[in-house]
Amino acid sequence: MRYAQGGGLTDAERAARERIRLQAVVRFEAGRSRLSETQIARLERGTLVHNRADRRWTPARIKTLIGRLFHVSCTVEGT
Repeated sequence: MRYAQGGGLTDAERAARERIRLQAVVRFEAGRSRLSETQIARLERGTLVHNRADRRWTPARIKTLIGRLFHVSCTVEGT
């Protein structure tokens, strides 16, 4: 299934998503990640291996994958 330009989100929703991404960058740069660099690389590969049919990785889905791969519990906000 293909989504319209912007993934079907409004301008406000896209802006909110971008703010969350930027906050994540700040946290990673500050070294707050609970995963090692090796685990993060494995997680990135895992998103390709466990590719979702709709090709969307939400924070909740990433949280679930982190739990399955590494047995690490985190919040949706923490992902």
